[in-house]
This record gives sequence, structure tokens and C-alpha cells, in this order.
Amino acid sequence: MQQATMEQLADATGEMGRLIAGIRQEQWSGPTPCADWDVRALVSHVVQGSARFAVALGGEPQATTADPTAAGFERNAAVLLAAAGRPDAASRIVEVPFGRVPGAVALHLQLTELLVHGWDLAVATGGRAGFSDQLAAQELEFTLGALASVPPDRQPFAPPQPVRDDAPTLDRLAATLGRRIDAPPS
Repeated sequence: MQQATMEQLADATGEMGRLIAGIRQEQWSGPTPCADWDVRALVSHVVQGSARFAVALGGEPQATTADPTAAGFERNAAVLLAAAGRPDAASRIVEVPFGRVPGAVALHLQLTELLVHGWDLAVATGGRAGFSDQLAAQELEFTLGALASVPPDRQPFAPPQPVRDDAPTLDRLAATLGRRIDAPPS
């Protein structure tokens, strides 16, 4: 499996920032593919998740924010990029929802989080997620391998959903993590 890179993280946070900045006022209360979250709750989750990963990788907690806006995400993304760029970030052991993992694994998890929630946000707002297909393929490969090692009682995702073999890679990743590809949010 290919090692995740800082350049990939910078590109993914940049694309997520673009998606968040493109949310129109009337879309903030709209539904998303995540049944329990509207657009505001999804963005809040992404903002807070970026802060958690940043702190786990050695970032300063006081430098992060819970502000569920494009500015809040940009602030946390900057802290995340700085923390992930630390020399010990890849080898640092960090706590994630299903256990302790090396920072290199946490970086893959953060990339996957950005890709899938970017997909969610694009579906919810009628936009297009502009993540690279190469990155989506890399994180799909990572996800398929990682899911096999997640204990059943700590599974943070919905069951995989059917998807066409020729679907875009990002759609296949989203379906692997429980998103229905054929239905808009309700």
C-alpha cells in the first residue's frame, strides 16, 4: 500500500475547504447522506474531526476551533497540516475511535474521512467533489484492508452498499463505508 503524503493531505484539506466555502445559506439545514446529520452537523463533524486528528498528531489544542464554517475548517486544517508535518507524526501512536494506531495510519484515516465526507457534502449541496481519483483509489485500498481489522463491536460505519464496478472510485469508497450511491439524501 502506498504511504499517504503531506501533499495529499494538503490537497484533500484544500478541496474540503472549497466544498465548505461553497455551501449556500439555504443549504446549511439540508439533509446529507449521513441520516442523522444535516449539512451544518456534517461540517461540524469534519471541523471537529480535523481538530482531533491535529491534536493527536501533536498539534496544540488551543490552536483549533469548533467553528463549523469554512473559516473554522481552514483554521483546523492549518493546525492539522503543521502537526502532520512534524518529524515524529508518522510514528507517533494516536488514539482513534477503534483503538491506537501509528500516525501513518491516522493520516490515511483522516484522508478517508475528508474524501467520504467531501462526497457527502457534494451530494447534499449538488456540488462535485474534486478529489483526485488516484487518492480515492489509494484510500479505497487502505479502507478495504483496514475494515478487516476493525472489531465488529467498534465498527463506526454503516454496512457496505452495492455499487457498480465501473462507478467512480470515490463513489466506490463511499459505498464501502455505507453510503447509498443511487439515492439522494432524504
